[in-house]
Parts: sequence; structure tokens; C-alpha cells
Amino acid sequence: MSDAPAHEILVEALARDLRPVRPLPSPLRRGLAWCAAALGLALLTLPFVDVQALRLRMGVPDLALAALGAVLTAAAAAFAAFCTSVPGRSPRWALLPLPPAALWLAASGLGCLRAWIAPGTDLPDAGEMRGCAVFLVAVSLPLSLLLAAMLRRACPLRPVLTAALAGLAAAAAAAAILVLFHPHDATGTDLAVHAAAVAAVIGANALAGGRLLGGGRAPPPHGGG
Repeated sequence: MSDAPAHEILVEALARDLRPVRPLPSPLRRGLAWCAAALGLALLTLPFVDVQALRLRMGVPDLALAALGAVLTAAAAAFAAFCTSVPGRSPRWALLPLPPAALWLAASGLGCLRAWIAPGTDLPDAGEMRGCAVFLVAVSLPLSLLLAAMLRRACPLRPVLTAALAGLAAAAAAAAILVLFHPHDATGTDLAVHAAAVAAVIGANALAGGRLLGGGRAPPPHGGG
């Protein structure tokens, strides 16, 4: 029988099972990888885009600023999600998407006045607005799943916050892709439908993603960037 203390025996047993691990890439690299995937999804839709109509819509300042705000919000929220997934990083990274989100909301909000200041505007009907909501949720789903898979490799201490940021990133990216197809001028009702779809995506991610990223599992042996 060995005379070694029990803790030394335990350490030796644990050491025998150690295997080399590969550190995670930095949050910036992982964020860029996810943005590249979202861009790839957008590129796949280009054959179905009416380029002339898109050019005309992007000539309207508030529509162009809203599209820019959605793109920047997606990138900032994805980066913030990866930052908050790393233990030791400040939770204040969650504030990073707020400025571009403010631009996105403010520019989109100008659409609330469109029907009043520009009678004759091409307004979407209820069925078309419902189609926008379905598009936002459907495109957000694969982007959310990809983010969740990438975030699970880390060990977020605030899984609900990280998952909510992932939902914001996916919803904003879906909204940016929707700009390529959205055939109507923005209106207040249209904006409300879009906001409800975005809120639903964020809420679903916070609920399901928070459980997925938390899960009560032990921290992985590798470190984060």
C-alpha cells in the first residue's frame, strides 16, 4: 500500500489524464469569423436582389443610415458576445452595441413620419409586413445557432447576457440582409413589426441560449483569448 498522502495520489491521477489543449482564438478573430459567415449568407441571396431598386432605396438617407446601423450593430454585438463569454472580461463590453443600435433605431424611426410627410409612399400591407417578420426570424435562426456553437467553446459567466448579445447580433444581421429585399418604404407600423421580430429573437436567444451556454457544466480546461 502506498504511503503517499491522498491528495498527492489524486494529483498524480489527474495529471495522467491531462491532454494538450488549443487556446481559443481572440474575441476579435471569432467575431470576424462570424461576420464573414453572415456576409456569406448575404452573398448567397444576391442573385435574387433587384439591384436597381436597392440602389434607389439606398439613395434615401434614413434608409441608408438604418442599414448601416444594422450592419454595425450586428458586428458590435457579436464582438461583445465573444468578449463577455471569456471569464475575466468586463461585462461593460455589453454596452458596445448601444451606439450603432441607437443609429439603427433613430434612422428607422424616421420612417414613422414617412406616410405623413410623403403621401403616396409605397406602404406595405399586413401580409407583406408578416413576411418581413418571418424573414427576420428565419434568417436569425441559423446565425443564432452558429453563434451559440462558437460561444459554447468558451465559458461565459453571464450566459444570459452573452446569449442576448448573440440574439441582437443575429437579428441585426438578418435586418441588414432584409434591406436587400425590402421593397417598401419604412413606416411606423412596419418598424413596429420589425422591432417585435428583433425583440423575439433576442428573447429566444436569452432564454434558450442562456441555458445552453450555462448548462451547469464545468469550465473547459482551455483558456479564452
